[in-house]
Amino acid sequence: MPIWRNGQEDMKIKFAVLAAMPLLLATVAGAESLVEGSYDAGEARSVVCGACHGPKGNSVNSAWPSIAGQHATYIVRQLQAFKTAGRTDALMTGQAMMLSDEDMANLAVYYEAQAGAARSVLDPATVAKGQALYRGGNKENGVAACIACHGPSGKGNPAASYPAIGGQYAQYTAKQLRDYASGTRETDAPTKIMRDIAARLSKEEIQAVASFMQGLH
Repeated sequence: MPIWRNGQEDMKIKFAVLAAMPLLLATVAGAESLVEGSYDAGEARSVVCGACHGPKGNSVNSAWPSIAGQHATYIVRQLQAFKTAGRTDALMTGQAMMLSDEDMANLAVYYEAQAGAARSVLDPATVAKGQALYRGGNKENGVAACIACHGPSGKGNPAASYPAIGGQYAQYTAKQLRDYASGTRETDAPTKIMRDIAARLSKEEIQAVASFMQGLH
């Protein structure tokens, strides 16, 4: 009987492991990048990028975005937009023009693997307002909640190419929202979701939600 019970326990353990395998495999697969590229090649190519985006993608200038930990799918999409004039910037357009598709993929994989710096909200006085907009939107002017696409902690959605915005500089985020509102930035095509939302936000709401996002992590 003791031998039979030990064997039964062993079988239970084996079945438990087998049952958990699909979940374990899914977890591992989910941690892998959705873009095929070379981390080492991306690291070598990132030397030039570091001048603006900082060491390993953590910018030290609030006017320039931190891209450490950003989804590779999003990075590739934005680099392609800069190269084809779908998105314009005096510095980025010139840099993107020199990148091949392979370069873009390599850079994206490298930066996605880096750890983003944790930051605090820019203006503590507007936390309540920014949090309310992020989590619940504004029914009065039809602003959708940011959490719907960017998630509770601002990590975004790589499969849908929704960017991670948690910890991003408020100054940079606010500018992007203003650019979407004015139509200067159109990288939300074809849905126009960001242009529609940003156009409904007041100047104060943009500052409040951008400040709140800076403290998300």
